Amino acid sequence: MAYHSFLLEPISCHAWNKDRTQIALSPNNHEVHIYKKGGNNWTKIHVLKEHNGQVTGIDWAPESNRIVTCGTDRNAYVWTLKGDAWKPTLVILRINRAARCVKWSPKENKFAVGSGSRLISVCYFEQDNDWWVCKHIKKPIRSTILCLDWHPNNVLLAAGSCDFKCRIFSAYIKEVEEKPAPTAWGSKMPFGEVMFESSGTAGWVHGVCFSESGNRVAWASHDSTVAVAEGGKSAVITSLTTETLPLLCLTFITENSLVAAGHDCYPALFVYDAGKGTITFGGKLDVPKQSAQKGLTARERFQNLDKKATSETKEAVLESLHKNSISQLSVLEGGKAKCTKFSTTGMDGGMAIWDVKTLEASMKDLKIV
Repeated sequence: MAYHSFLLEPISCHAWNKDRTQIALSPNNHEVHIYKKGGNNWTKIHVLKEHNGQVTGIDWAPESNRIVTCGTDRNAYVWTLKGDAWKPTLVILRINRAARCVKWSPKENKFAVGSGSRLISVCYFEQDNDWWVCKHIKKPIRSTILCLDWHPNNVLLAAGSCDFKCRIFSAYIKEVEEKPAPTAWGSKMPFGEVMFESSGTAGWVHGVCFSESGNRVAWASHDSTVAVAEGGKSAVITSLTTETLPLLCLTFITENSLVAAGHDCYPALFVYDAGKGTITFGGKLDVPKQSAQKGLTARERFQNLDKKATSETKEAVLESLHKNSISQLSVLEGGKAKCTKFSTTGMDGGMAIWDVKTLEASMKDLKIV
């Protein structure tokens, strides 16, 4: 595990470039900082300043090398590297509340922005007019969209919102793509069609993720629940209510295994078994090193009794790598089908890189399938 502390401020969102040598992150304000890796150190090479409200979402397209950002100023910008400078293009989202999250589609010909306006803006580039335009998905969303993820077919879009629902919509735009082939979630896909709607969870949906095949979708909600839905004629929903604090983000690392993290400050493994229809807690992935316990002298014992009315000197110390909530997870290597490395950023201003093989070796009973 590698840990790097970038800032004293929380990292509200981050995104990696294609070869993972650069990371774009927002230090909880209106700026985006881009860092480049050199050896074991990270050097700040760019600061993107165009938003006049807090940046809430960043996504970096690997092939076209464009960055899209959105923020509480109700705007989105597409950034293109020209020479040695990043140039922004404003995208008119037509929303009257803050934008909350943004995601490029797999083919990078459109992106989706979730907002507090109870809608999703699906944006695409119009060649004739040379600008980005958007279409809105509104019904039946009844609250703020908190998270988004695209299906591998570039058409279906999963969204989690504050109305306790995870939904899958069709974001098919006939101007930029061919008619999609049938999927496990359905075959008729006009724009805005609801292909799936969850039930059973009773909390804000903080994180949502499709599996590599696109036949499964998982989400984490504020009632400390992790759920997986399997596509089919009637989608099968399996959920697990954990004893932990709520999770804020999750991702598939194989077709059956999920990594999720949140207010407990460590990533955890969850295993989905389609045959049994169960989700099981696979264990914490952050195993603290054992610290040597120092014995107390009689004098220290009496001093503690005098000051703290206790003879113990146990200070409340977080033994996890992150010292505050983890807000975002990214797959670094191997993709969602066979992830070998993933990264986490959190409210402690730090970024950790986790090696799946090392984690398997260090934890006795852990087997990621």
